[in-house]
Formats: sequence, C-alpha cells, structure tokens
Amino acid sequence: VQLQASGGGLVQPGGSLRLTCATSGVTPDHYATGWFRQAPGKEREGVSCITNDDGMIFYADSVKGRFTITRDNAKKTMYLQMNSLKPEDTAVYYCAAVFSASGSYVYSKVSEYDNWGQGTQVTVSS
Repeated sequence: VQLQASGGGLVQPGGSLRLTCATSGVTPDHYATGWFRQAPGKEREGVSCITNDDGMIFYADSVKGRFTITRDNAKKTMYLQMNSLKPEDTAVYYCAAVFSASGSYVYSKVSEYDNWGQGTQVTVSS
C-alpha cells in the first residue's frame, strides 16, 4: 500500500487549499482512509476520516464546517477541501489508510492506521 499526499502550500488566512491523496495497492471498498496533521511541537491528530463505503465521516471539531473530505474510488484518490483557513491550521498534513472489513466504524485515531503517506506542508500566514 502506498499513499502520496500533495496540494499543500502557503495561503493567507481565509484562503482555501485542496489536498490530494493518491493511493496504490488499495482496494477502495476494503480500506478506510483519513487525513491527519501534525503541527510543530504537537502530537499528530485526526482531521477528517471516512469509512470504506463513504457512509460515515469524522471531522475534528476544529475543522467542522470548513473542511470537506471526499473520495473518488475509481481514481483511488482522496481529497480534503480546506476553506476559511486559519493560522492554527498550519501543519504537515498526512493521509493514511487502514484495512476495513465493513463501513460500520469510523477510524479516527492515529494508532488505528497502519499505512501512511509522506505528508504535505500547509502554512497559513499573512
């Protein structure tokens, strides 16, 4: 399983970015996926995660109403649309995947994922 995150960059407060996570070696129907982030000096945290059947979605309270996670299973790609960005969103963003036999549970903890991409830097600053 390989994951490649891209789309990060420098953006002003209030701006938008869309992150992309391309996957290989993954059968979308059998993998739950998610976005995580790690700011300097802080632990990695869950941002948004989605079940393998797209039936359940988790958003961290800090991003609810601003971020949207989607998946294109035909392209084996996951996206994170980030709007109304704030300086506190500055972090390295990682995408991750975990095998899931069913879509009845949203995996949202770092410890629940065993496949990780390399991360993409998002900096929100004026």
